[in-house]
Amino acid sequence: MQTGTRQPRAAPCGRGTRLRPRRWGVNRLIWFGMAVCSLLMAARADAQVSREYQLKAVFLYHFAQFTEWPTNAFAATNSPIVIGILGVDPFGSVLDSVVTNEVVNGRRIVVERFSRVEDIKTCHILFIAASEARILPRIIQALQDRPILTVSEIEESATRRGVMVRMFTADNRIRLRVNLNAVSSAHLTLSSKLLRAAEVFPKEDP
Repeated sequence: MQTGTRQPRAAPCGRGTRLRPRRWGVNRLIWFGMAVCSLLMAARADAQVSREYQLKAVFLYHFAQFTEWPTNAFAATNSPIVIGILGVDPFGSVLDSVVTNEVVNGRRIVVERFSRVEDIKTCHILFIAASEARILPRIIQALQDRPILTVSEIEESATRRGVMVRMFTADNRIRLRVNLNAVSSAHLTLSSKLLRAAEVFPKEDP
């Protein structure tokens, strides 16, 4: 009888571990291709959204230039102008990028985001997102007489629902509707440059 260590049996030709890495390589390639396609589709969608909201972000910045607030709207002479977003933020980082390092009348511009109208303590321009359409009347009621320029893209928000400025798209351009009654109630003054570029409603529709 022979003793000693048994040698492992050699795998038959065409079998063994070589096929397994090859099979997993194909699977990984498929998953990688699917992931790349998903990323490309998402990037295209983000690009389409960002073009629209980059323009709207620039409008919000210009509203800071073309709006005059009462002195009691700021805690100090160097207090920043706060642009707020209420609800689901459609801008991503675009608005932050637009206002970075910008100064208007000696005041920095900062961006804050709010989940509820009750969370708003200090704000000078408030973009009310489309996600808040259902509760828009309650939001406007909560902000009544406060020196906050309200802006939205919600349908009829400026003419019938008390928002001061509505942004909407027509003929591939961003256009504005301004409710002067709402602006006056908040003790704000809008520049004639802004009003000339907008559809102005001296009175709210009944």
